[in-house]
Amino acid sequence: MLSTKYNPAEVEDKWYQYWMENGFFHSEPSEKEPYTIAMPPPNVTGVLHMGHMLNNTIQDVLIRKARMEGKEACWVPGTDHASIATEAKVVAMLRERGIKKSDLTREEFLAYAWEWKEKYGGIILEQLKKLGASCDWERTSFTMDPALSDAVINVFIDLHKKGYIYRGKRMVNWDPAGKTALSDDEVIHKEQQSKLYHIRYQIEGTNDFLTIATVRPETIMADSAICVNPKDERYKHLKGKRAIIPLINRSIPVIEDDYVAIDFGTGCLKVTPAHDMNDYELGKKHNLEVIDILNEDGTLNALAKIFVGEDRFIARKKIAKELDEKGFLAKIEDYHTSVGFSERTDAVIEPRLSLQWFLKMETITKPALKNVMDDTIRLIPPKFKNTYRHWMENVRDWCISRQLWWGQRIPAWYDEDGNAYVAKTLEEAQKLSGKKELKQDDDVLDTWFSSWLCPSRFLIRRFLVTRQTQEIKT
Repeated sequence: MLSTKYNPAEVEDKWYQYWMENGFFHSEPSEKEPYTIAMPPPNVTGVLHMGHMLNNTIQDVLIRKARMEGKEACWVPGTDHASIATEAKVVAMLRERGIKKSDLTREEFLAYAWEWKEKYGGIILEQLKKLGASCDWERTSFTMDPALSDAVINVFIDLHKKGYIYRGKRMVNWDPAGKTALSDDEVIHKEQQSKLYHIRYQIEGTNDFLTIATVRPETIMADSAICVNPKDERYKHLKGKRAIIPLINRSIPVIEDDYVAIDFGTGCLKVTPAHDMNDYELGKKHNLEVIDILNEDGTLNALAKIFVGEDRFIARKKIAKELDEKGFLAKIEDYHTSVGFSERTDAVIEPRLSLQWFLKMETITKPALKNVMDDTIRLIPPKFKNTYRHWMENVRDWCISRQLWWGQRIPAWYDEDGNAYVAKTLEEAQKLSGKKELKQDDDVLDTWFSSWLCPSRFLIRRFLVTRQTQEIKT
């Protein structure tokens, strides 16, 4: 007699164990039509959330349907090392134990990271089994498995040889808490109530002043110019003039550019190339000096000249106070603005000029755009084709290096002069350079540089299944 109430504890474990013992989810090459799903590997940062539950339920429905239709269905499970996310969790765990990352060697820290992975990666896989996920568990993988890491390094070297990967000093999103570069997708923008500081800059050799509005008075020491719109009649008389930065008394030029909006704020823009993405582009256009006054942890360095060693936000308050006391602060207004935060550490992002590794995207993404636009690859629903096209037509070079220890280490080796040699091993780099004393890059690759390659594993498998099927038929 059937029970009037469903008892999952009685039913689910029993039948899942039966399915596993009979190998119902395992797949091998055969004459059947192959059908493969590569599970988007969940991060080993904790436990699954509702998004994972929904996503994996949909995958399970699709793979079970294909299996019942007689296809060679294979759902490949795995987990993602999630470099910055996991490292942030491990750093927090160590902090609770009274251990600082800075007090550990790389090897000691990685031992703790692997310990974390074994604990939480295992929990995640067991949770998927509790969901009844019909994965081929014999094929479980992890993005830092030796074979996969080897493939990641090979791809880096191959793309570098083809000229797609380069090293350069460019403006990046900087996380002062994690002390690493971030991609745009790792920055969460939040609406914040802030202050707009109206600061008076004296025109050199006169008693006249320009008023400039900024939300970041702590960066005035890094100013390289003041910019006005050439069509702005209010400032025609300032062409060729110079202004004095308050508190540090450094002279900077007044330049003209259409980039400045006449009707926004005072119509004057302080140009700080080292600490603003747009100012950096303006600085390159007008060949302005780049003065970086911030350390990697967000404190002021010696180039700031004042408040050296202070945190940027503490410095903001102190500079505003001193500007006011010395008559350089015209007024302060409440201001609503969007501020970028690190997705993983919740620190306010700092635009920073940094030497990093980049992947050229304009050419390499063209096949991805073409194959979606001509429906070789179909998006469901198709209305998202326009969104996809906008993404791909406005893509920027990808910063792929991270100042972390958890992840695939960049296969680049440096001599005493800072010249880089990309090679898989020290021995190969020594042959390339003709030098014995080389040091490997300390950085690791962005997590997505490994996880973007996951689908390729299953495309290879699909090819092998198809090829073996043809051989069987022959």
